[in-house]
Amino acid sequence: MIRSIITGTGHYLPKKIIKSDHFLRHKFYDKKGLKIDKSNEEIINKFQKITEIEERRYINKGLLNSDIATIAAKRALINSKIYKEKIDYIISAHNYGDIHPISCQSDFMPSIAARVKNKLQIKNKKCRPYDMIFGCPGWIEGMILADQLLQAKYAKNILVTSSETLSKVIDPHDRNAMIFSDGAGAAVLSAIEDLENEKNGIIHYETQCNNNDELYYLTNGPSLNQNYKKSLVNIRMNGRRIYEYALTEVPNMLKNILDHANLHLKDIKKILIHQANAKMDYAILKRLLKLYNYTSLNKGIISKIMPMTIRKFGNSSVATVPTLLDLIIQGKMPPHEIEPGDTILMASLGAGMNINGMIYRFPLKK
Repeated sequence: MIRSIITGTGHYLPKKIIKSDHFLRHKFYDKKGLKIDKSNEEIINKFQKITEIEERRYINKGLLNSDIATIAAKRALINSKIYKEKIDYIISAHNYGDIHPISCQSDFMPSIAARVKNKLQIKNKKCRPYDMIFGCPGWIEGMILADQLLQAKYAKNILVTSSETLSKVIDPHDRNAMIFSDGAGAAVLSAIEDLENEKNGIIHYETQCNNNDELYYLTNGPSLNQNYKKSLVNIRMNGRRIYEYALTEVPNMLKNILDHANLHLKDIKKILIHQANAKMDYAILKRLLKLYNYTSLNKGIISKIMPMTIRKFGNSSVATVPTLLDLIIQGKMPPHEIEPGDTILMASLGAGMNINGMIYRFPLKK
């Protein structure tokens, strides 16, 4: 039996830290294009109370999305100890590609995966580059696709990257601009023969895509300030709709994944959820706990099972889950740790609306 095992992980966090006072001089507008009649201090404090975001990371001007994806990829390859020419596929999750520094337009022709392959200087002609444009769940969906390719024996080693430079596509006049950040994560997924039927690696997953009215909860559009002409490609988010959708759909889907894997929530060591909004993530977990009839829902239980990075790193879209995973594996998220034999649940939701989840069990050391 072939198992899909994570053999290496890596991430990249920009060094530039953007604190909330960065937005004190911004002029915020509402959806009608009218200037919001509140002080920026009040707007920022309310935002921070809901999201818990105190800081976010922005890339330096000289870097592109494909650059930071490559940095994370190099670190994952080093960690995996797998020679880069042995990589059969590169799957790169993102949403905007490389953002042109002047026109601010999205550019992913050639694909980000092809650019990553080029920047890694992989010469193997049979290494196929794929882009995964799937909203914030793109990295998990990339891992799901990689598992299917490994199980079909089309590949032995697959590099799955995730990267986003959302600081380049935010509308400075939209309060939601304070949510988004930049970053990259990566993992090498390898086909390992399970001779002892230990059932490690990727255990089960599920993806759900509601692309009807939900399609427009996350879109692109012009600035809320009609006089802002720098870019026509600005991320636009209907936060209330996304929140309602997440609480309705995500907890039930996660329980279905566990049920189909014949697992209980008590079998899960950690839940790594997309760092979108702290209030929303806590509410998702609380509803999941209630599905298992947990009566004590204090914050201590929640913080023990669900590590959070959004307070210091913001929402870097596809990169939040793999970054969180690598930080824990590298021992950089105390008191959170993952030991051999532990089972984790990873989940995300985003543009589409698309949601997915995946159960992964870490192999025992020999």
